[in-house]
Amino acid sequence: MKNKGLIATLIVIFVVLIGTFAFQYGKASAEKPKGADNSENKIVGILQFVSHPALDAIRDGIEDSLKEAGYIEGENLTIEYQNGQADQSKLATMSEQLVNKKSDVIVGIATPAAQALANATQDIPIVLGAVTDPVGANLVANIERPGGNITGVSDKAPADEQIRLGKELMPDAKTVGMLYSSTEDNSKYQVEEAAQAAKELGLEVKTYPIPSTNEITQTVQVMSNAVDFIYIPLDNTIANAMPTVVGEANKKKVPIITSVDTMVEQGGLGTIGIDQYTLGRKTGEMVVSILEGADPATTPIYTFKQGDVILNEKQAEFLGINIPKELREQAKFVGGDEE
Repeated sequence: MKNKGLIATLIVIFVVLIGTFAFQYGKASAEKPKGADNSENKIVGILQFVSHPALDAIRDGIEDSLKEAGYIEGENLTIEYQNGQADQSKLATMSEQLVNKKSDVIVGIATPAAQALANATQDIPIVLGAVTDPVGANLVANIERPGGNITGVSDKAPADEQIRLGKELMPDAKTVGMLYSSTEDNSKYQVEEAAQAAKELGLEVKTYPIPSTNEITQTVQVMSNAVDFIYIPLDNTIANAMPTVVGEANKKKVPIITSVDTMVEQGGLGTIGIDQYTLGRKTGEMVVSILEGADPATTPIYTFKQGDVILNEKQAEFLGINIPKELREQAKFVGGDEE
């Protein structure tokens, strides 16, 4: 009888110990961030077309999303970063380097970078960050079902709403000048949409394509004498030279309507759009989903449905523009130190 009692006591102690261990293990697992228990090191390649505040903010957002999901650089993540600095000839070489690094996923920030990556690999998943027209750029077959190794986030801005914002801020405007790079497919695509919206509002449209940043100063000087306000689409060449554009336009007090918040911060008057950091966060979330098994071929391109009104109040004061009450109540104000 004594032996039976002893055995029963040992069984109870054993069951309690097993239960306690299981509870503590489950609790610890639940507290870990998603992905943090992945002991296998992942390699994420990032190819950025050029450095300017908008694309830099996207990169920051991507890296923060990876970190939040538990992918920590130096622990279970290696980020291979390349920047073409607007030199198209470097992008092909950098793309090959990222492929040779055995990247698990590669991110292309801006259309030229994404196109270079698409030419380098049809096997490694590619996530698009800041590509306006993935179909027109021959990157995917379909927005809803890309069909290959590429998916991602479109930065398509509501060009028609941005033009309407310009007209609302400057109701007496008769002419809008569109400044863009003739070498960027994404810019030409958005200018067509903006031009159509401007014509519907009764505005005369004048276009000013430039082949490189070398022509920006003279071009803005010319257009500042010929238009009531300037419109800039999503364009890396112009974004890279935004201080020059603002400096020349301010000499004639010509307002600038832009496509991204960072260009408003740099001296643009306003835009309707998605802030670039948020766009980067969404791109990073898509990278995480691919790392964890999602198939790019069946992952739709993500497009933001709504944008925010973003204005530079100090620039409006400098230009003598009165912001209507309804716009003021819904707007997010940024920048203003560049005047």
